[in-house]
Amino acid sequence: MDIKRIRNFSIIAHIDHGKSTLADRLLEVTGTVEKRKMRAQVLDSMDLERERGITIKMTPARMNYVRNGERGAENNYILNLIDTPGHIDFSYEVSRALRAVEGVLLLVDATQGVQAQTFTVLEMARGAGLVIIPVINKIDLPVARVEETQQEIVELLSCRPEEIIAVSGKTGAGVPELLEAIVERIPPPVGKVKPSAEGLTLPTTGLVPRALVFDSEFSTHQGVIVYARVTDGEIRKGDRLAFAASGEKFSVLELGTFQPEKRPTESLGAGEIGYLVTGIRQSGQARVGDTIIDPLRPLLPFPGYTEPRPVVWASIYPEGQDDFNDLKRALERLQLSDASLSFVEESSTALGRGFRAGFLGLLHLEIITERLKREFNLNLTIATPTIGYRIVDNRSGQSDYVYSPHLFPDPEPWRAIYEPWVAAKIIAPPAYLSPIIKIFNEHEVALLATTNLGINRVMVEVELPLRELMRNFFDNLKSVSSGFASFSYQLIDERLADVTRLDIVVNERVVPAFSRVIARRRAQVEAEAAVEKLKTVMPRQLIIIKLQAKALGRILAARSISALRKDVTDYLYGGDVTRKMKLREKQKKGKKKMQARGTVQIPPEVFLKMVASER
Repeated sequence: MDIKRIRNFSIIAHIDHGKSTLADRLLEVTGTVEKRKMRAQVLDSMDLERERGITIKMTPARMNYVRNGERGAENNYILNLIDTPGHIDFSYEVSRALRAVEGVLLLVDATQGVQAQTFTVLEMARGAGLVIIPVINKIDLPVARVEETQQEIVELLSCRPEEIIAVSGKTGAGVPELLEAIVERIPPPVGKVKPSAEGLTLPTTGLVPRALVFDSEFSTHQGVIVYARVTDGEIRKGDRLAFAASGEKFSVLELGTFQPEKRPTESLGAGEIGYLVTGIRQSGQARVGDTIIDPLRPLLPFPGYTEPRPVVWASIYPEGQDDFNDLKRALERLQLSDASLSFVEESSTALGRGFRAGFLGLLHLEIITERLKREFNLNLTIATPTIGYRIVDNRSGQSDYVYSPHLFPDPEPWRAIYEPWVAAKIIAPPAYLSPIIKIFNEHEVALLATTNLGINRVMVEVELPLRELMRNFFDNLKSVSSGFASFSYQLIDERLADVTRLDIVVNERVVPAFSRVIARRRAQVEAEAAVEKLKTVMPRQLIIIKLQAKALGRILAARSISALRKDVTDYLYGGDVTRKMKLREKQKKGKKKMQARGTVQIPPEVFLKMVASER
């Protein structure tokens, strides 16, 4: 295929603005997927994506497009689409996809208009220097505000109204015009190499191959499979190649394109997007962002991707220590397809060996733990999620990061604690501005500015501690705005924190998995809520369970769960009452002995329920 007739693009948008539905129509109109085989969310392959109605993983698809329906090689185009997630927790997926394309479709819901995440993905696309095609979706809905949304996009992009394409991802209206715009506006890939020896720019044919790895997965039978954008030369089946960063060499066992299922081919040329089967069994040898090169004629590698910075940390332990190695392998496999996941080994006296894992948000944590359960059949114990704090010793000037709440030090006058802060954008109708501002004090939010975005839109720019995002800030925001507010954020800096550690004590033993870091001013409220929640989710046992919340050097709240009671006289039908008294006395002594020696067994589901309560 002539490189001039290749178009690589992504669809970016706020969550639920219809990216996957529009991708379905593009696949249908181009004949990539037959109409009789069409189903909703064709590119969402995971069960979790279908169940939740969200895209979690970016997904490539190759479409053959015949322009104007006319035959002839000059009218045949290859359109490589990479569908991307919309939720902020998966923004790293979006950033990787944008490195493999030349243009994007910026999708805006006609019923909602420009939202907070619209600004975020737009900045990412502009930073990558991509051509942006604005698209208004869901024009078929009776409540669609097409003209208002069009005006919002004009102000956002400083474009002309005629540059905006109105479509319906559901009915297919406007999709043919969108396909023409993709061909007309998005430039073809540039596939040229500058040899270091001569400094000449040459056409791609027969040149040294080079490709950028933007995703990967693991197959039990085929090993590591990398998703790559070929930038230079040509890669053929059987070629001997290498990863520039790791130095690992491999032979291309199979390669092909996504239509949208994997379809083997004999070669991939410059500008094309496809997959390579490497046969590598060790996951660490193939990293997302690495460059595939010819080991005998190596070209300069690409800069790669910026390492994602975890936002949320949580300790993950297998229910049984025999599953530790299985958990490790599972995390390694998931890390191949999700480069934003990070983990290190740790151990706990109560829970044994496990891993401290970093995530890009609470939804990311939830998705990973659910995949571990479904795909690898693992039963897990999840500690309360937290963020990283920087502890500074003012006497020595040394600093260290603490990611596990149970390791958080006690307050001392010579110790300074710093926590991450975020800058956030909130977009909502003006009528909800007052109730939104009212919750700011509760969550330590600093209001920076408000901007009118039209008749029915206002943007609020704020800063707040990252820990407050984990304390139901977004849920509260949605509640006070009747679901109309949208929210996006990014990490900015570290600031002094007035926080302390809250421990949960169960029958005189601290349970590290329940420990968390809280604001000092909310210590009493958080302590009461924690023990009350634990009392509701902890099953009764044969002994009395004492629950206590400890912080600031003292017990702040306490509850108890009564012991299960068995009627030891149930089988007696009359007789001397002293016989019943003897049985009850014997039971009383047994319970006393059990209370003194017994230990409380905390089921894994209790840990999961306590984690859920913090969201």
